[in-house]
Amino acid sequence: MRVLAVRLDSDGDVLLSGPAVRAVAARADSVVAVVGPKGRQAAALLPGVDEVVVWHCGWVDGDAPPVTPDSVAETVERLAALGADEAVVFTSFHQSPLPTALVLRMAGVGRITAASVDFPGGLLDVRLRPGDPALDPTTDLDDDLPEPERALAIAARGGFPRPDEGRLAVHAPGPSPVTGRYVVLHPGASVPARAWPAHRCAEAVTALSAAGWRVVVTGSPAETALTAEVAGTDGLDLGGATSFTQLAAVLRDAAAVVVGNTGPAHLAAAVGTPVVSLFAPVVPAVRWAPYGVPHVLLGDQEAPCRGSRARICPVPGHPCLTSVGAADVVRAVSSLVSGSRPADRHGE
Repeated sequence: MRVLAVRLDSDGDVLLSGPAVRAVAARADSVVAVVGPKGRQAAALLPGVDEVVVWHCGWVDGDAPPVTPDSVAETVERLAALGADEAVVFTSFHQSPLPTALVLRMAGVGRITAASVDFPGGLLDVRLRPGDPALDPTTDLDDDLPEPERALAIAARGGFPRPDEGRLAVHAPGPSPVTGRYVVLHPGASVPARAWPAHRCAEAVTALSAAGWRVVVTGSPAETALTAEVAGTDGLDLGGATSFTQLAAVLRDAAAVVVGNTGPAHLAAAVGTPVVSLFAPVVPAVRWAPYGVPHVLLGDQEAPCRGSRARICPVPGHPCLTSVGAADVVRAVSSLVSGSRPADRHGE
């Protein structure tokens, strides 16, 4: 049985679907992760994935090329060539799986599972809907549920029950390019409304350094100016210097990671490292907070931007996160680490 595990969002979303992908892999002969280009790196690290296929989907990624008859026909042809017996479509609560299911149906996929509030007609063979017993009986599809648990519920409804404890996980990333005891601060975010201001990040690097921490500042190649500004003279600037796999190793060996609601927060959780989460409430923390690891949530969760799903902060001054100071971060790191070393946490 060849199954498509479809999650067309970014690296963080793909990582959050990891436990459900393992559930599918436990019952399938092979699993193809069908992901957007922003989720390719994470998909390659997920246990249970045999192949990664990229679909730049226009109704999921706002940066995708226009949806045209030709682009849909090309996608249908590519998916049909995979010869999949079935597909499980993983979505967040605010996304509809039905356009994706239509393309999968056109590609000849015989059995499709997804969560849908809307009536799917013939587009879905297996549907998770409000009140479905595959979810915890005290919840339903309309309630707040952590994203990994939502994905596990979708998989279970399709006949792929949870095979393990359901924690986030990635393949062992190998040795870290950084040695010793350190804290990581990751200042960037895929969505501007979720970023802690750069000057606050720089203040935190200075404060953590003054508290005796070695601070490693990480970021993508597109964030090198930001990481250089934040690292200053007190931090080690690794902006643009690591692959995604190397970043996983750096995060794994850190005592703690200070990061916003973005992919590296979930990568840190997947390698078992405590997280200081600078969380803007534009989306619910109960859904997207670091999952399965000790964490401290910082940021005003009752700010006016709450639940807006805004990409650009709609409130002047970005108060939900500018209200967090460097001293708050130092205290949060201390509460999570309590003097332990990375070797103590990872059993090395």
